[in-house]
This record gives sequence, C-alpha cells and structure tokens, in this order.
Amino acid sequence: MLTATALLAAGCGGGDSDSSANAGGIEKADLVVGMLPLPEVAPIQIAIDKGYFKAEGLNVKIQIIQGGATAMADLTKGSLQVLHSNYVSAVTVAAKNLAKVKVVGEAYTAKPNNFAIMVKKGSPIAKVADLKGKKVGVNTRANVAELSVSALLKTHGLKPGDVNFVEQPFPQMAGALESGLIEAAFLPEPFHQTAATQNGAVLLSDAFTGPTADFPIAGYLVTEQFAKDNPKTVAAFQRALIKGAELAISNSAEVKAALGKYTKIDPATADLMVLGGFSTSVNETRLQRVADLMLEFGYIPQKFEVKQMMLTPAAS
Repeated sequence: MLTATALLAAGCGGGDSDSSANAGGIEKADLVVGMLPLPEVAPIQIAIDKGYFKAEGLNVKIQIIQGGATAMADLTKGSLQVLHSNYVSAVTVAAKNLAKVKVVGEAYTAKPNNFAIMVKKGSPIAKVADLKGKKVGVNTRANVAELSVSALLKTHGLKPGDVNFVEQPFPQMAGALESGLIEAAFLPEPFHQTAATQNGAVLLSDAFTGPTADFPIAGYLVTEQFAKDNPKTVAAFQRALIKGAELAISNSAEVKAALGKYTKIDPATADLMVLGGFSTSVNETRLQRVADLMLEFGYIPQKFEVKQMMLTPAAS
C-alpha cells in the first residue's frame, strides 16, 4: 500500500456505544477503520467531525496503519472492520484468493498534479525515455506506484525491466533523490510539494496520465463475511462516508482542516496541495481498469472480474 510513515498521528470518534443493535437497527455500532494518513481519507475524518457517523448510530475510530500485508491480516481477523487500501493490493488478494473482500466505498481517483515523477535539480533526465537504466524510487514493489510507472514507461517505448525499481518510504524519498541513491522518484501529495520546495526537485512527468488518467487509486474494504453479517452497519457506514465525500468535493477548506487531525501536514503545505478526485460511488468499469492493467504487467496470473468485489448497499 502507499505508505506515509512520517505522517504519524491519531484520530478517534467520540461518544459512548456498544456493539449491540441500536435504535437504527444496525448490527454493530463500533467500527475501527484502518487508514493511511493521506489526503484521500479526509472524508472519514470529516464524517467523524461533522457527526455523520454518529447520526447513523456508529462510533468510528481511526487506526493509522503502516500499510501492506499486516493491515489486510488485521481486517481478515477482525481487529479492523474497515480498511482503506489501494486497489492494487485489494485486487491482488481477491484475484489470488488470499481473502474475500468487498469494496464499500471509493477514496480517490488520480487527478493532474496529485502524483508526480520527480528528478533532482540539475538532473540530465529531461524526459521519461531518459529513465532507461536509471534507479526509480517507489514506496513498495509490485504495487500502485510501480504499476503506474510501468504504464508510463510503456507510453514512452520502455518496459518495466528497463529501469531499476528501488523501495524507499515516501518520507525518505526526497533525501534519497538528493543523495543520488535514486535518480527519479514516484511521489504523491504532499511529498512532491515538499521535495520541490525544500530540495528543488523538478517535475519529470505526472504519474497518472494517458492510459492511467483518472485512475482509481484506493477504496474502503470490508470482508465478505462482515458484509454478510452486518448489512445495515455497512449501509450506515456508506451513507455517512458519502456525506463526508460530498463535503470534501464541495469545500476544499474542510479537507485541509481535517488533515490536521490525522496527519502532520502543516497548514502552509496543505495550502499548496492539489487535491485528487474524492468519490461518492464505486464504479465497476473504472475499477476494472486496475485489474486489467495488473494483468497486462503480470501482477495477477489471469483476468479478474472486479464485479466479485462489488457490494450493493442494503436498503436504507
């Protein structure tokens, strides 16, 4: 998953509740949502702050995750009820039958200037084709960062094997670029802004462009069993999340205010950030693009239909 360990913070939901059915008829009132401290999950914090979850009878607590297999394991064993996950990780576990998960909400789609390929100031790398033989930093291998770079390379006549992918946590990426440990870096907001302002890093290319324009990045998952056992709870979560996303879409000031609750993004950096595409629905056709691109680059062994991951909300 996209890992941002330097943005360590905590968030929580208020109010007393228990796990029994309440007046609204939900099966489980207490939910722990595991999420990365990134701008894309702002609607969760907004829904907590504005009381949208509380109005649905839910007591939602945030658990900041480090990403990867540990968080998925926490979801499957039940210590997390909802997991914010990039779609590459989600499709991987579903396609390989490692876990049965359902997508209950979408977090983000890529928009121009959200995710960038950066090079060091004064670098001889002037175009994407110049990356051949170079070291490219990604936060984790075989994930959404590497997949997007692979697609970008293809549009410029290169293959993934033409570059050397090097794992670097996002907080250390700018330093690795400056020191020469890597020669190009995949960076999301706010890291590429910081790399540019503090180190003079230069934009080489938008990371999601051409065939990956408006690419779906991440969503919210529950296990298939949790969705089956708690349909009214899931529906209540979805309704509150949609309200949070609607406010995030209509008022960027609400997003920037929320960031201070669960990240350490300072207000000055937040003001410079270009926000991505918050979403109020999960689109099967759009999500299928992720699985199809993963198949093209060998992330999954055979074609996978994402309709297996879709969940029809329960009646209100």
